[in-house]
Amino acid sequence: MKLIHFADAHLGVETYGKTDPASGLSSRFMDFLSAFDQLVDYAIRENVDLVVFCGDAYKSRDPSQTQQREFAKRIKRLSQCGIPIFLLVGNHDLPGATGRATTTEIFDTLAVDGVYVAAKPGIYRISTKNGLVQVVSLPWLKRGSVIAREEAKNLGLDEINQRMREILTGIIENLAAKLDPRLPAVLAAHVWVHGAKLGTEEGMTVGQEHTLLLSAVANPAFDYVALGHIHRRQVLTEDPPVVYAGSLERLDFGDEGLDKGFHVAEITVKDSRRKTHFYPYSIIGRRFLTLEKTLAPDDPDPTGTVVRMLNQNAEELKGSIVRLELTMPQILLGQVREADVRAVAGDAHCFAITHKVERPARVRLSGTHVERLTPQQALEAYLKLKLKDSPARLEELLASGRELILEESLK
Repeated sequence: MKLIHFADAHLGVETYGKTDPASGLSSRFMDFLSAFDQLVDYAIRENVDLVVFCGDAYKSRDPSQTQQREFAKRIKRLSQCGIPIFLLVGNHDLPGATGRATTTEIFDTLAVDGVYVAAKPGIYRISTKNGLVQVVSLPWLKRGSVIAREEAKNLGLDEINQRMREILTGIIENLAAKLDPRLPAVLAAHVWVHGAKLGTEEGMTVGQEHTLLLSAVANPAFDYVALGHIHRRQVLTEDPPVVYAGSLERLDFGDEGLDKGFHVAEITVKDSRRKTHFYPYSIIGRRFLTLEKTLAPDDPDPTGTVVRMLNQNAEELKGSIVRLELTMPQILLGQVREADVRAVAGDAHCFAITHKVERPARVRLSGTHVERLTPQQALEAYLKLKLKDSPARLEELLASGRELILEESLK
């Protein structure tokens, strides 16, 4: 049995994009669709048995009609080829108000053949070309849907997260105990497993979200554990395989240099025992590239220096989302002709310049905490530093300074 595991498609991310003249759509939206197409093409070409999506179909919980149409086109291709698709609900798929539909619920409502939508924990027995497979679902669950309001009133945030961990761990254990050991089983979860390396997630800091221990998901009842929610591709353990597929495409510079795509898992039977072989499949996606250049204060032609550096990286610039970080002394600020630099970087998909200006160090009173000095003490310390070779001038200015300070204090 061969399955594809992917997650965090995030259709609708348009940062660093521009309007595609042919379609009128954002070029970045087209990038994400291209990544999705590569997955669908692989699934059909390799005749896989099942596609497991682990949540966050869109960037927004209220996707546009165009985004929904393009997502549905690709689900339809899989369905028409007889490949079942399991769609887990992630946190970005949840509605903002009770009673509203999730972003993928429409497939359940229309009863699209071979499409399974999981918005609640449960066990799905899915028929594939190579027999039945059990998929245990653990979608993203809001605290309010798990912990009663009255109970939450008496708990702090850390205690609530601990309670969430206990409840979710119990759910997994209970569902695992109900599995048929004769059939292959997959856990599909949209959750943050403690110890996972974070990717491009924003606002996801320790203490704000509940996490699960690795031991809670690495249950031997599962042949493969497919995870979503963390954007960095990683394998947390290999027996059983506990895998974050990562986001399907690069979202921002936090993904620079990282491969993106999906995972393939092959479950085989030998001597009445099942074994899982799994591996990543990288898609061809938009490149993010950071170039750094430090300019010397005596550089006679800083613009030319930057242009030559860009020319040396011309091949890497093509089609990439590029940020050029220039470090320069204050004396060169404004001497780099950005129009000339941008002209050289014209083949980049998106090009941005940032400046880090090295300003001359200010004179400081060595070993002295200025905030603790009186005005007279500060004046004396400063003048002694500046006029240490002119004692007569030093005394003259100190005397004048004392008079001015006294005069000001009497007003």
